[in-house]
Amino acid sequence: MAAKQSKRYKEIRKKVDREKSYSIEEGVDLLLKTASAKFDESIEISMRLGVDPRHSDQNIRGVVKLPHGTGKEKKVLVLTKGSKEQEAKDSGADYVGLEEYVKKINEGWTGFDTIVATPDVMSEVGKLGKILGPRGLMPSPKGGTVTMDVAQAVQDIKAGKIEFRVEKAGILHAGVGKVSFSKEKITENLESLLGVVLKLKPSSAKGQYIKNIIISSTMGPGIKLDHQEIIKNL
Repeated sequence: MAAKQSKRYKEIRKKVDREKSYSIEEGVDLLLKTASAKFDESIEISMRLGVDPRHSDQNIRGVVKLPHGTGKEKKVLVLTKGSKEQEAKDSGADYVGLEEYVKKINEGWTGFDTIVATPDVMSEVGKLGKILGPRGLMPSPKGGTVTMDVAQAVQDIKAGKIEFRVEKAGILHAGVGKVSFSKEKITENLESLLGVVLKLKPSSAKGQYIKNIIISSTMGPGIKLDHQEIIKNL
């Protein structure tokens, strides 16, 4: 089975010129042509940024509401208590509560994609930092996931709002759709994310801010985009 997959990958890899940087439109076209798995592959963008995340002002982090969503149904856990529990349930949250879920997470449960929490329970949620932090799941006010307006937060996440954060090596990854999306929808999602990342450029960052951009499907090869042209046009 592995040999068969390797042969398939080699064939589609031939379609991509590794020396070329493609426009967004060309890149998306190529991505759709090289996505040949028997399932609806996810699309990911990977960017190398000219920042040092060890400096707080260069630790790029933000949120963007993708106009066409990610194509993935996100499981949302709301950690709260009192009247906010019913508000969270009514808004479409998949799991709602506090002590029960804090205990489950401590025991290794990860059946959710995003956590929303109200400020009054953050002393409890903070105890989960060592578990949630490394996985990028810790709720934060900056990401809009620590809020009293849990209904809006849940609705935004379900509608396609994603949170992103640069990793230690200066790499930023994000899911931006599925190969079943039209070329136009994928392009608009990419442009929305890139526009937000560009706006977050820190004044203290020296040299080139976006150093490269790669898009790929789950089983497809990486496709390099012309980041300089993209920056110029956005």
